[in-house]
Amino acid sequence: MDALINRYRSTLLLVIVIAAQFVLLAYEVKNEGHVRVIRVWAVTAVTPIANVAETVRGTVAGFFSNYVSLRDVRNENRRMRTEMGALKLENQFLQTELATAERAKALSAFEIRNPSKMIAARMIGAAGGVSNNVVFLDRGTSAGVQKGMAVVTPDGIVGQVVGSFPTASQALLVTDPGFAAGVISQRNKVRGVAKGIGGGRCKVDFVQNEEKVDVGEVFYTSGDDRVFPKGLPVGRVTVVKPGANSKEIYLDPSGLQSGPEEVLIILQGVHQPIPEEEVAASQVYLGTPAPDSAASTPQPAASLLTDADRLRQKYRDIGAAQNHKFGEGAIPNFNLKPGVNPAPQPKPAAPKPKPPVVEPVAPTEAEPPPPANN
Repeated sequence: MDALINRYRSTLLLVIVIAAQFVLLAYEVKNEGHVRVIRVWAVTAVTPIANVAETVRGTVAGFFSNYVSLRDVRNENRRMRTEMGALKLENQFLQTELATAERAKALSAFEIRNPSKMIAARMIGAAGGVSNNVVFLDRGTSAGVQKGMAVVTPDGIVGQVVGSFPTASQALLVTDPGFAAGVISQRNKVRGVAKGIGGGRCKVDFVQNEEKVDVGEVFYTSGDDRVFPKGLPVGRVTVVKPGANSKEIYLDPSGLQSGPEEVLIILQGVHQPIPEEEVAASQVYLGTPAPDSAASTPQPAASLLTDADRLRQKYRDIGAAQNHKFGEGAIPNFNLKPGVNPAPQPKPAAPKPKPPVVEPVAPTEAEPPPPANN
């Protein structure tokens, strides 16, 4: 290195002197904006470095700021999710409580209207098995529940108690193949036996092919089984078709349609009549006429009038022009054209002749009687 410096000492010194002269010259000389050239050079040389440094600083600062903000947002999002989950659970709980209260109210109203003695119960579980057609109720022998009692809801029958324990009871649902109840149709008064077939459906057996059963007809308990009192709805007919020995009738049990959780156990049943089928009302509602309807009756459009309507309107106009009321008095003049020919004026009645005046006659003297012949 020393040898290189000693070899080019003069050249290096010259370069340094020239550079110093340029610096001094740039320091002395000013541009058009009265700014020293050396200042312009310095700013031009430093500005790119400053831009790069500022970009790096802003990126690093923004990264850490966004990271901190994202951590806060993540924590806030987690907190909001927790609160939303709690609100959903609370809302679901309140909806369940409201539905339970409404069902309890419906059960209470049905219990008051029905003459049978009943006790409310809640389904607390289902027995293990493939079909799951056996449920447990929270009422047992301590509440007066016995084996064989009917389980119902306001919508229809649910099942029958098959086992009773001190604090609970076991009920067989109407859809179980082992269930049976005597039924009668509402419209045609056809009797049969309702049996469960699984899959949420029932079947009515022992109905002859000659008997009439309609789709949509409702079956009620007949009371023949001495378990369900007469007059409780069982289900609506969905399928009716002739079979080999008897009709094949399938029902949708009405008591299980809404998935009941609260039921009623009939302690002492009272038979009721089968309700009559509802028939659509034949009366038609007519509103009150408008205040001016009597003075001006709306007429149908001319394009909708028939020849009979036009003739009838003509006779009405003729009668109105002659002040004639049809069905009374003489026949009106049907040759009159209302609005063209003037209405004939009625002739004045001839004056009645005055009765003759009879003048009183003056009384005359009475003639003396003739003399009597002796």
